[in-house]
Amino acid sequence: MIRPIATEIGLFLVPFVLYAAYLIATRAGIAQPQSWTVRHLAGLIIASLILVAGSFLVLAQFGGAPPGSTYVPAHIEGGKFVPQTTR
Repeated sequence: MIRPIATEIGLFLVPFVLYAAYLIATRAGIAQPQSWTVRHLAGLIIASLILVAGSFLVLAQFGGAPPGSTYVPAHIEGGKFVPQTTR
């Protein structure tokens, strides 16, 4: 469960990291308040939310088992552990 949460947090932070890298590359001053105006922050937040929503849509569309498949949970068979599968 922690991996999807970490992925979504990472996707949310990508626009901020890219903007910070841009500020460093242009020597505009990453710690300057005029580099982080409300307009820039709003745009970065919107871009972040679009990335997160897009990832949710991709996971919902392409994640999971194929239609008509049967889930077989992990179990012990003949004294050996058999991992979960979809048939």
